[in-house]
Amino acid sequence: MSEAALAIYRYDVTVPASAIDENGHLNNVEYVRWMQAASIAHAHHTPCTRQTNAVGATWVVRSHRIEYLRAAFEGEQLAILTWISEIKKVRSQRKYTFFRVADQAILAQCETDWVFVDAQTGKPLSIPQAVADSFELVSDAQAPKTLG
Repeated sequence: MSEAALAIYRYDVTVPASAIDENGHLNNVEYVRWMQAASIAHAHHTPCTRQTNAVGATWVVRSHRIEYLRAAFEGEQLAILTWISEIKKVRSQRKYTFFRVADQAILAQCETDWVFVDAQTGKPLSIPQAVADSFELVSDAQAPKTLG
């Protein structure tokens, strides 16, 4: 598979003690932080970052949605699978599934809307074809249901 054809990206993390909230489980803020980290890692793994920088642009999050299904705890290994489900004129929709590696339980299902903007002005820009071609779109029917 070429780097441009990478449809689903896996980002692994171990839940550190510093990520645990007063309820004894993974703080919700960490989900947002790890969604962003997984997105950036995926973009760096494809031509997206290079193509985006070449046109003086960047990506910003317009909105996100998280459906929490199960809690995560200190020391657990998590795998975050992320993919692009849609690309429109100035935005893309990225989805994520958080898995606990030990039992492959789905902990959360998430999505973010990203807007492609001029890095200097912050104004939305049309996504160049070279940037759009950095990702193979994944439909809801193709979305991963398991780690394997």
